[in-house]
Amino acid sequence: MAAVPQDLLDRVRVLERQVRELTGRAQMRPALDKILHGDIVIGEGGRIIAQAPNGNRIFLTGQTPEGDWAVGMARENGTAALTVGDDVDTGGQMVRMFNRAGEVIVMDDGFADGHLGRPWVPIPCAPFIQFSNDDEFALYSGQMLTQHKVLRVNLQLAGPSGTAAQVVMKIGNVQYGPTWTLSSSATIKDVNERVVLPAADFPYGRDVSVVMWAQRTAGTGVCSLRVRALWGVNTITQSEAN
Repeated sequence: MAAVPQDLLDRVRVLERQVRELTGRAQMRPALDKILHGDIVIGEGGRIIAQAPNGNRIFLTGQTPEGDWAVGMARENGTAALTVGDDVDTGGQMVRMFNRAGEVIVMDDGFADGHLGRPWVPIPCAPFIQFSNDDEFALYSGQMLTQHKVLRVNLQLAGPSGTAAQVVMKIGNVQYGPTWTLSSSATIKDVNERVVLPAADFPYGRDVSVVMWAQRTAGTGVCSLRVRALWGVNTITQSEAN
């Protein structure tokens, strides 16, 4: 029998070891509950669906049966909570929030890009209130449950030429914002300004009165004040948050 070269035997042993390693690795299952690097790509009709123990779908992202691409979140009982792009009738990829009864309570407009769909927002209207008092006098009042850090004040102060007037906003009997003045050389003063509320004075939920005080400061004419709106709005700079 011919002798087998030693180097050939060594190579066979190496191959056997590599085959055993490959066989062992083939039996190993990678972890399926973690993604440490890279992306998950869902395409060509694929979807990710999460279901509650009762079988109700509570999360979906991917292509819907109607053919659009959407994201949806639902409550455990299956009622919709938040969807993006599931309304194929508009083609606008709306963002919609639902109440527990299934009614849409917040959404952007499905056809007019850049506009709000719901909630429907009332347009405040206010009459002119005339005054001729030279002492500060309360003309408008309301009760505010603090929700926003900034108030937007929209009002109009008017009077005949030669008569001056001013108006201030007091919250909890403390003035916030500037003193808005109508000079004796003008007949109308329009105000549309942001008033930042100090964070220490206005924690979320504070219940406090808001009163607009006005007075004539010069002349003898009759002035008028119309507070068209007080809106709570979001901050637009870091300094407004302080």
